[in-house]
Amino acid sequence: MDNQLRRRDEQEEVENGFNSEEDSDKKGKKQQEREEEEEFSVEKAFENRPVPSWRGQLTMRAFVVSFVLSILFSFIVMKLNLTTGIIPSLNVSAGLLGFFFVKTWTKFLEKSSLLRQPFTRQENTVIQTCVVASSGIAFSGGFGSYLFGLSERIAVQSEDSNHGFKNPSLGWIIGFLFIVSFLGLFSVVPLRKIMIIDFKLTYPSGTATAYLINSFHTTEGAKLAKKQVRTLGKFFSFSFLWGFFQWFFTAGDNCGFVNFPTFGLQAYENKFYFDFSATYVGVGMICPYLINISVLVGGVLSWGLMWPLIEKREGDWYRASLGQSSLHGIQGYRVFIAIAMILGDGLYNFFKVITRTLSGLFHQVRNREVTSTLPVADQDSPVSTKLSYDDQKRTQLFLKDQIPTWFAIAGYVTIAAVSIISLPHIFPELKWYYVLVIYIFAPTLAFCNAYGCGLTDWSLASTYGKLAIFTIGAWAGSSHGSVLAGLAACGVMMNIVSTASDLSQDFKTGYLTLASPRSMFVSQVIGTAMGCIISPCVFWLFYKAFDDLGLPGSEYPAPFATVYRNMAKLGVEGFSALPKECLLLCYVFFGAAIVINLTRDSLGKIGSYIPLPMAMAIPFYLGPYFAIDMCVGSLILFVWSKIDKTKADNFGPAVASGLICGDGIWTLPSSILALAGIKPPICMKFLSRTTNSRVDKFLGLS
Repeated sequence: MDNQLRRRDEQEEVENGFNSEEDSDKKGKKQQEREEEEEFSVEKAFENRPVPSWRGQLTMRAFVVSFVLSILFSFIVMKLNLTTGIIPSLNVSAGLLGFFFVKTWTKFLEKSSLLRQPFTRQENTVIQTCVVASSGIAFSGGFGSYLFGLSERIAVQSEDSNHGFKNPSLGWIIGFLFIVSFLGLFSVVPLRKIMIIDFKLTYPSGTATAYLINSFHTTEGAKLAKKQVRTLGKFFSFSFLWGFFQWFFTAGDNCGFVNFPTFGLQAYENKFYFDFSATYVGVGMICPYLINISVLVGGVLSWGLMWPLIEKREGDWYRASLGQSSLHGIQGYRVFIAIAMILGDGLYNFFKVITRTLSGLFHQVRNREVTSTLPVADQDSPVSTKLSYDDQKRTQLFLKDQIPTWFAIAGYVTIAAVSIISLPHIFPELKWYYVLVIYIFAPTLAFCNAYGCGLTDWSLASTYGKLAIFTIGAWAGSSHGSVLAGLAACGVMMNIVSTASDLSQDFKTGYLTLASPRSMFVSQVIGTAMGCIISPCVFWLFYKAFDDLGLPGSEYPAPFATVYRNMAKLGVEGFSALPKECLLLCYVFFGAAIVINLTRDSLGKIGSYIPLPMAMAIPFYLGPYFAIDMCVGSLILFVWSKIDKTKADNFGPAVASGLICGDGIWTLPSSILALAGIKPPICMKFLSRTTNSRVDKFLGLS
């Protein structure tokens, strides 16, 4: 879901930025001419700079920088995964920091007369690809969803210990990720030419990243990038020091600035407060306004209206003695209604994207003028004389370094065979024939996800994962371990379709920066391998340092671990375990999610102002406190845009990235302090006047 929401963030940003003024028709032709002229001049600007061979693009310094940045971004993504599950696009940060580190490196060597190879945009693209592939494992690895949902801690919370559990261990997690994370790469390699050259899919995120990298390597772009990095560094330092300062006041439970009752104690009890999180203020500056408002609306609807009303039915709808964390009580309504909205939204968008994919594919094939058969990767496409200079050069270099189709097929079959044999040893509940069936259908689903991502910029990896949960869970039946089988199948499916769409985006970025498909593939493989080691180690640090990891109300509640576990439980047991009237409410919100999406799509531009159901569902379980942080970030960006739009556009992402990176990297020293047994010296806690008087009397202070 995280990745789907992240893609939708970018899509909404495009839609909400569209200007439909009446005079656009008059200026349309001139604007189009200017755009064509600019597009024509991109490769002209780099005409005197030779393009390195694909081996020359894969430098040692690129992978050293990628490794360092992968650790940084893995901490950031892991923290976001384990707090709310909202992960914004960090492509700008990765591209900017990659450019800065290598540019600094090469400038130093140049002054020392030791520079042998200049820093090129192709090398920058390799770094970008490697870092995104590595940190992407922190999402697709399921550390905040299906993988942690296997643990005893989440099973106990879900009152589901009878279906078994598998506690995290560094060894089997790394082994599992190495087995399942590479299949998606081999599944789309034979189709790269079809999607990039023949069908000319846009891949908006990949295209935006390419233009960013191209701009860095122009004179003006390099100057702006230097200023952006300086700004990022300032806010990185501020965010890191702010996290360090807050740590001193967190000596006990519910202590510190993160529990500041901004709007009063009653509002605080219902999760309405500002928790001074630099991370989510930064996330709010990156995410479009509509996402932030949607999350806040969902928080107000649930914690401000629904849950207080349902709690009044305590003793009637559910037993009064159950407490806040029981799934047979109020917690059951929070979790399962959120699941209903997520599934409704996911199902609608699944069919919507699949319909667009099949429709687009049909028209692409029907309108092809060359042959009646689809091209394959090893065949050359006839270059049209209508192609611009840029397109001709990009196509020529993109087709120059072929990745043989036999290599991709052999790689897929070999890894699939190893997986079918080895996965049942890691998860005995996941039978070999379950894995075989997944791998038979996986290439088709990976293509659909990659193609749909090229059309809409939405990756439905989490939706395909949920599909696997219900399919394999139902197939396994109500036997012991069927919940584990469903969650493990989710992990296999998510990793395949997620890496397939990521590699397709990278091929598009490489196409627009003249980076070789071979260097993109190798970089993706190396980045994925890095992620299979770095992400489990980062998660293990969190797991060992924070004893309350995954518990409701803790610093790292891992909300989607509980959600995924209960989805698997629902797929196996059905609706028998739901509290009274919960099923009816689930039907209502499932239908409401579909109706809201239909309304959004049918009303055109007006519909783009209607909140998103998936974003609304997130605070149903967690509470709206992080939504308030995100809205503060939106407010800062909005005011800044009104004062100086150019500066806000140029430096807003750098400020946001600095806030996210600084607070995110603070989790490393805070984890080390926790492991070393070093505790903060002060507990800052807020009490009501009545409670404070009782405490004073008890301590003899009054």
